[in-house]
Amino acid sequence: MDDIPARKADHIDIAAGQPVTASISPGWDDVHLVHHALPEIDLADVDLRTDFFGRTLSAPLAIASMTGGHERAQEINHRLALVAAEFGLAMGVGSQRAAVRHPDLLRTYTVARDAAPDIFLIANVGAPQLIAQVASPALTVDQIRQLVADMRADALAVHLNYLQEVVQPEGDTRARGVLGAIRALTASLDVPVIAKETGAGIGRSEAHRLKEAGVAGLDVGGAGGTSFALVESVRAEDRHLTASARLGRVLGDWGLPTAVSVAQCTGLGLPVIATGGIRSGLDVAKAIALGADIVGLARPMLSAALEGQDALKSFVEELLQALRVVMFLVGARTPGELQASDRVVIGETAAWLQGLAAESDVERRGL
Repeated sequence: MDDIPARKADHIDIAAGQPVTASISPGWDDVHLVHHALPEIDLADVDLRTDFFGRTLSAPLAIASMTGGHERAQEINHRLALVAAEFGLAMGVGSQRAAVRHPDLLRTYTVARDAAPDIFLIANVGAPQLIAQVASPALTVDQIRQLVADMRADALAVHLNYLQEVVQPEGDTRARGVLGAIRALTASLDVPVIAKETGAGIGRSEAHRLKEAGVAGLDVGGAGGTSFALVESVRAEDRHLTASARLGRVLGDWGLPTAVSVAQCTGLGLPVIATGGIRSGLDVAKAIALGADIVGLARPMLSAALEGQDALKSFVEELLQALRVVMFLVGARTPGELQASDRVVIGETAAWLQGLAAESDVERRGL
């Protein structure tokens, strides 16, 4: 546990500077929006405002949960929060377990709320920490409630990062009972709980189970963006842990591609956040057209934030302008109309969805 701050610093350095993007596609190249030669709206008519848990965001965008728990994270979260406030976006912070072990590091998370008092802010704990692990006890509901209160958070993300944990040399790999722990947590908190994958996606059966456990939203965190199996492989290699490094490389493409996971998680009556391999406003539009309510970005935001506040602001401006233009070109005034717009899904993503549909049909018929 005492190495958590160093681990968090490693994650920033590796995610920003190493080739740790999965080679599997998130699926956006397989999703095609249908151009309207007669959009019958003006570009100025496009309104990006989006309802999210009863709050109005200025755009259907979230700065995905990334960091906290080490000294460098304080400035990064400060920059991210300022941009979230300026553009009316939601924002998540990284896993807050470090603040339980090292209370002096709480400020590396709470700086986001201090910098942006009015944004929709998402606190964050790991699902593995909800149950007792070999080297550490479970976080209690009271501890988690205090973390949420310290953040003055509007929601709590419980991240499902077992792919990362099995590669991480110091990973927590006990998972039996975690769904019951999530159920107990959702029944005990006064803020909505969002189940968040971190790079391997959420399938429909797990989405149903999470909904039944009281989860209020799903962040699919699909494959095709930053792979934390590869991140942990780099960390293991640096520590001369050859077997762990090889395992991370073997599992670098593991998981449901993001586009597939979005399609799997829609229609359940829960808000869906599409995170994983989003790199442009066009990707954002495609994710929403598949059914996502908002879209999260991590690595591109981190890279821009490390360049400075101006670079981060410019990145968000360009992203949102591209989203507006795409919506104009399909004749969608609002994100809701974009969800209802025509799209065509081809290639590997179509094959994934057809295969999953066939499997689900077999299960329903009891074969």
